[in-house]
Amino acid sequence: MKQGGIYVTYDKVIVVEGSADKKRLARILAEPVDIICTNGTVSPYRLEELLEPYEQHELYVFVDADESGDKIRALFKREFPAAIYLYTEKVYKEVETTPYKVLAKVLVEANLAVHPQYLL
Repeated sequence: MKQGGIYVTYDKVIVVEGSADKKRLARILAEPVDIICTNGTVSPYRLEELLEPYEQHELYVFVDADESGDKIRALFKREFPAAIYLYTEKVYKEVETTPYKVLAKVLVEANLAVHPQYLL
């Protein structure tokens, strides 16, 4: 993106649980963001290994509103306290079943760019 004659890059990464979550968010996002899947519960070692290439990135965690998501979120809060935590509404439980409009609202509130058609 060009701002004031200077090219600015955004180094953001979103961690999700599964590939369906990744596909859903990738469809909505209107800026370059790496989306990484944990593929379920991870250990602190595996988490560190997974995120090592992204140490300088702004880290977002967007996991399901269920027991598995709560466990992953708790692990992230211990290992990466500076991460930004995004939440779907409990009524939808999973990122992959949350309506696009709701996901877009959550992403915009976290200062992530989304395609305008998802905000209608």
